[in-house]
Amino acid sequence: MKHCVFLLAQGHLPSALSSEIVRIGAEPRALEEGGAIIAYSATVDEAALALLRGTPSVARVLEGPTPHPLAARRSLGTRAVDVSIGPELVRLGGEQPVVIAGPCAVESEAQLEACARAIAALGGRFLRGGAYKPRTSPYAFAGEGERALELLRVVADRHRLAVVTEVLDPRDAERVARFADVLQIGARTMSDFALLRAVAAVGKPVLLKRAPSATLEEWLLSAEHLLHAGARDVVLCERGVRGFDPAARNLLDLAAVPLLRQRTDLPIFVDPSHGTGVRKAVLPMAAAAVAAGADGVLVECHPDAGVARSDGPQALPLAALPRLFGLVQGISALVRPSLDAAAE
Repeated sequence: MKHCVFLLAQGHLPSALSSEIVRIGAEPRALEEGGAIIAYSATVDEAALALLRGTPSVARVLEGPTPHPLAARRSLGTRAVDVSIGPELVRLGGEQPVVIAGPCAVESEAQLEACARAIAALGGRFLRGGAYKPRTSPYAFAGEGERALELLRVVADRHRLAVVTEVLDPRDAERVARFADVLQIGARTMSDFALLRAVAAVGKPVLLKRAPSATLEEWLLSAEHLLHAGARDVVLCERGVRGFDPAARNLLDLAAVPLLRQRTDLPIFVDPSHGTGVRKAVLPMAAAAVAAGADGVLVECHPDAGVARSDGPQALPLAALPRLFGLVQGISALVRPSLDAAAE
């Protein structure tokens, strides 16, 4: 007998499960995603396992005990996330990699306007910026709060951009969701389960960063918490793990991208700004991330990084953004066909 999880094919409801599955006597246990049953867990013999694989209403059978069935890979493709920008849908995890850019922290409308104008001019569609900042020191700038959220929304709408910003406190989830299009869970709060549940409940796409000491399995289990609590769209973001060399802020684990591809079909982004903490390393590592198969990159930029109130040493000058966008698009055109072929 083997334990397995079988996932429903897209568009199929539990009632569509064939009589053959009922007949095998597996007594499947339903796994829920926001009240919608999309997966079943069961212990079956080899004959029943073969039957499950051949049933049209079953998309995929995962053998062995899987701790994260909702985050597990369901198909060869990526589980794309569509973000609404007005009447338009922009896709994360689609055919083209996406650049999400903006300042570490929102400081002023002029600062944010300069970043948004530069991003939009290059065809970018996402503006990131921190309104609530988790800081190691209690004396460091921790963001402007709701005023920053208002600025993000006003400036993003002006340039037809989507807003990506972090939620720190479960009590702020609904407030942030009123202004943001994608809610970010930061590295420090990846395993704050109350926060994960609160963010999942608001129904917006979630960008989940990896904690600096988290294994891939622990990271995927955090994604599982989000999906189990009702989040429909989750994007993973690698931002470096704790290393031993002070030459870089973190050790950017680009091997995580192909390794995750074997386990999940959630979109995978890479943050080379926090991953290195060194401005001159951001562009090369962004290019390397796309070459490794990432669906996009998350970078920090600033019109005058020398006076930035947060993470200035890793922020790209706005003049470097054309090169960043060019590298992402150029590397993708070179490697995507080969990576897609290798996955088939």
